[in-house]
Amino acid sequence: MNAYKLQPSELSSLIESIRHDNYKIIGPRVKDGAIVYDDIDSLNDLPIGITDEQDAGQYRLLKRDDNAIFGYNVGPHSWKKFLFPPFTKLFSVRKEGKSISVDTPTDTSPEKLAFIGVRSCELSAILIQDQVFSSTQFSNTEYRSRRNNIFIVAVNCTKSGKTCFCSSMKTGPRARFGYDLLLTEVIDRNQHFFVMEVGSEHGSKIATALNFKEATDSEIQLSIDLVEKTAEKMGRSLDTRGLAEALSANLEDAYWDDVAKRCLTCANCTLVCPTCFCWTVEDVTSLDGKTAERWKKWDSCFTMSFAKVAGGNFRPSPKSRYRQWLTHKLSSWVEQFGTYGCVGCGRCITWCPVGIDITKEAKAVLKVETKKTNGG
Repeated sequence: MNAYKLQPSELSSLIESIRHDNYKIIGPRVKDGAIVYDDIDSLNDLPIGITDEQDAGQYRLLKRDDNAIFGYNVGPHSWKKFLFPPFTKLFSVRKEGKSISVDTPTDTSPEKLAFIGVRSCELSAILIQDQVFSSTQFSNTEYRSRRNNIFIVAVNCTKSGKTCFCSSMKTGPRARFGYDLLLTEVIDRNQHFFVMEVGSEHGSKIATALNFKEATDSEIQLSIDLVEKTAEKMGRSLDTRGLAEALSANLEDAYWDDVAKRCLTCANCTLVCPTCFCWTVEDVTSLDGKTAERWKKWDSCFTMSFAKVAGGNFRPSPKSRYRQWLTHKLSSWVEQFGTYGCVGCGRCITWCPVGIDITKEAKAVLKVETKKTNGG
């Protein structure tokens, strides 16, 4: 494997080189008590020496005892918000006297964005959304346009969180594809450096121009060992064998009543999820009635209005809405797209106010199916 060795300070050169190619840099930074994805001006904006502690319904930031730059897991933001924005203005209408004018946004060239610090599970989520929005049958031109203007610097995980289960979903902690450049942060004894791999022609061009030192075989092996150890220390696990079938076969089981008593239908899980793609259209009218705007915005299968149609609401209960979400993620999504709709990032567990755990709920359904199969 050809790879480069970077000192932490050399990340500045990498960031500036990408910026020189007219990319806006987006990366992790501390804001509002969390690590979120936002504009990055320099290396100092990154969460140096900061980590996060997560569990079901729990999240907080802590100081590390070193200067790790990517020594955290994932926060409430996903890269989805840059490729599939929460709010998009479709058009506006203005009335002046008896005439009406329509204004449609004409900027069809989205800005070039460079994502710094994309985890393997998040890469998998982006690829899943590619299937949703860029399929040959239903293709979203806005999404494709944004996606084609992205440069990705991925980061292998050398720390697993209590809510992580990417190993179970085969989406991490090591990134295998979908990136331009891939970093592995190595902190071992008195050493602190990055091993950087190239994943695209564009990434190779940038790496070659910066003339970084080649990594030795021992340095590469050390980076591989760190990621493999991380895979062995996942905070959660989920056996997916027979899971899709078990969910579809037990839609009327009493189990769903139990989880419904705990679920607040707040939609937090869908808003932090990197693969959820539900959206709606909303019209907003000014108080004087002279202007109106139509907006496309994120929606959730947990909201009461999502399943409301002319004949009524076909998911009126928390039970039906939670069942829809779980079965779509881990069952019907497989039928639609050939993959699970969950990448094991653990966000839905962390940011659920009552700590509902998707891995425990899926295991509960598997237990129901096993008991039924065994004649219990």
